[in-house]
Amino acid sequence: LLLRWRRRSGLWRKVKEARQRQERSLVQMEMAVRRFREQHPSVNMISILSLPLPELCKKLQDGSLPPDHVFYAYVGKALQIATETNCITEYLQESETQLRKAKLTGKLGLLYGVPVSIKDSIDCQGHDSTLGFIKNLNKPAAEDSVVVQVLRRQGAIPFVKTNVPQSLISYDCKNLIFGQTFNPLLYTRSPGGSSGGEGALIGGGGSILGFGTDVGGSLRFPAAFCGICALKPTGNRLRPPTMNALFWSLPVVAAVGPMAKDVESLALCMRALLCEDMFNLDSTVPPLPFNEEVFSSTQPLRIGYYETDFFTMPSPAMRRAVRETKQLLEDAGHTLVPFELMNVDYVIFNFCVRGMFADGGASFLKKFKGELEKSSMGLFLWLAKSPHWLKTLLSWIAKPFVPRFSHIVRSMRTNTVDEVWSLHHEIEEFCHQFTAQWKKLNLDVMLCPMLGPALGIGYPGKLSVAVSYTMLYNALDFPAGVVPVTMVTDEDEEELKSYKGYFQDWWDRTLAKAFHGSVGLPVAVQCVALPWQEELCLRFMKEVETL
Repeated sequence: LLLRWRRRSGLWRKVKEARQRQERSLVQMEMAVRRFREQHPSVNMISILSLPLPELCKKLQDGSLPPDHVFYAYVGKALQIATETNCITEYLQESETQLRKAKLTGKLGLLYGVPVSIKDSIDCQGHDSTLGFIKNLNKPAAEDSVVVQVLRRQGAIPFVKTNVPQSLISYDCKNLIFGQTFNPLLYTRSPGGSSGGEGALIGGGGSILGFGTDVGGSLRFPAAFCGICALKPTGNRLRPPTMNALFWSLPVVAAVGPMAKDVESLALCMRALLCEDMFNLDSTVPPLPFNEEVFSSTQPLRIGYYETDFFTMPSPAMRRAVRETKQLLEDAGHTLVPFELMNVDYVIFNFCVRGMFADGGASFLKKFKGELEKSSMGLFLWLAKSPHWLKTLLSWIAKPFVPRFSHIVRSMRTNTVDEVWSLHHEIEEFCHQFTAQWKKLNLDVMLCPMLGPALGIGYPGKLSVAVSYTMLYNALDFPAGVVPVTMVTDEDEEELKSYKGYFQDWWDRTLAKAFHGSVGLPVAVQCVALPWQEELCLRFMKEVETL
């Protein structure tokens, strides 16, 4: 007992130090901004913050806007948003040194002088990548991740790291170290996750460009919940996060991607990243530069669409978002073709859950060993600890009453090597079938629903099954982007009263409650393309955004 008490108090001490570091970061930001304002009282911060990224880059390149004016405008705004939403975990003080060097060298990359925010789990030299785990505190990264290295070479200035949920396997944004991050549009709502700190900071206007990771919707949830845009590329189009930081099996593909206020900013970012530096630093990234011709094409598109995946019933606002976007696209001369989704429940249980917990959750459990709090992943941890016979029994008892719970329990059993090989083969087969259906309809891109509006704080943890719309495209490894298209209306709220769900189980009832009281919150759609066609995906997103 004494040893246990000693270990726990040691962990709490680490948490306290980390929180003090976070507070010091905010104080450093405040002092830096105050110093700058005293020296340059006439700088119009508001006009700088209102510039879209392409215009801002142009002004920085031609010298009509000094990089320090832009940098301190965003540090000031980021500080305000961090105070309101608790989205920043650390201020990268070396960014001020980089700013001074950038002014001296005068070497202009595509993102010269642009302040960018970085998700906690992406390595920045000399800073922790905690993933919300106490055991990862005081273990600074030895070097920048490839994405951060390329950003620096393109002239961008990473200036803050942002909050994540513990383990990243959640679409909320809370951990024991830094606490809960709030949605900047409505503080009682979740900002989404796992790139929730990024979503809150960019959604609130405290960053013009940010980077997150996505293994089940972790870029797309925060973008949709906070009313901004994001792109999840094909897994290896940009350097994916190192697998020691993430602990899932290959069936569900992780990706690194950008988040910004508009699509043009995402395109500019991809243009900057898909360069010789990226291809030289990482030979696993295919040397495919940004295809300008595809992105700027005005050819009419042939677009597949669906309103539901028949697993998670869409909220009235989600359904309306797809219908209205479909109508606008048709009016603009594009061809829209209904796409029939098959077996999404099988994909979620058998490929995603079983793929991520192929060893029965043993490696997942190992990550939580010795942590102080695990409540956000309570169900999965409990199942991971349960013996095989108990899972089998539970699955059998629950099947007639809660079929989804029964399937999850069954999917979390330990697989043999042979079964894992078969699983990989099955996923390959599914990808071939899905692509064949896509080609048969001769589609260019796909329009899909995106879970929304933002759920109340605490709800994502109870609704892990609602990731079906996003996780499908991690299993398929297709590029997918999110664009906000509408807001929840009073009519949507009225219609929500008759929301039942497809399974009418506890999860469906909880999701109906989570959607309630959302009038005025943004709702997005997902835009999807075939693997390696990020430019076409962005072109489609731009079309949707413009319309």
